[in-house]
Amino acid sequence: MKLQNKKVIALVSDEFEDLELWYPILRLREEGAIVHVVGEESNKTYIGKYGVPIQSDYSFKEVASSDYDAVLVPGGWAPDKLRRYEEVITIIKEMNEAKKPIGQICHAGWVLISAKILQGVNVTSTPGIKDDMENAGAVWHDQPVVTDGHIVSSRRPPDLPPYVKEFADVLAAK
Repeated sequence: MKLQNKKVIALVSDEFEDLELWYPILRLREEGAIVHVVGEESNKTYIGKYGVPIQSDYSFKEVASSDYDAVLVPGGWAPDKLRRYEEVITIIKEMNEAKKPIGQICHAGWVLISAKILQGVNVTSTPGIKDDMENAGAVWHDQPVVTDGHIVSSRRPPDLPPYVKEFADVLAAK
């Protein structure tokens, strides 16, 4: 279990892409990581785009990035909501400053854009936000997974296996 004692924040809001949240959580837990689901409210049930629920462990205000080793941002429509919370932006900025792994898939790039951390960073995302990523200064690549230092990005659900493997490898190396 290569991620024993590693702690990960999995951000959540309604209309997350079901697989892009659940798949990484389950795989990282299988590798021994402690993954906490963090949303606007603690102990709230959030519903994914396709109806799969998940309950948050903590609220944004209850967690400190210094207590965690990494953060995951799911896609779907949740990123458009997540980026509106000052606490989420703070978590992303602090994780970036500490060079802790940040995982983003699909539309999750919107959160990193709002945190203003993508200037000169190699990334991928759903092609639908390619222009947004480039306008934020990122160098966009149409590949299943792109890793630039501590930032691991991916396009969409079919890319989940290589994305989560790469994220776990980056996290294990920290």
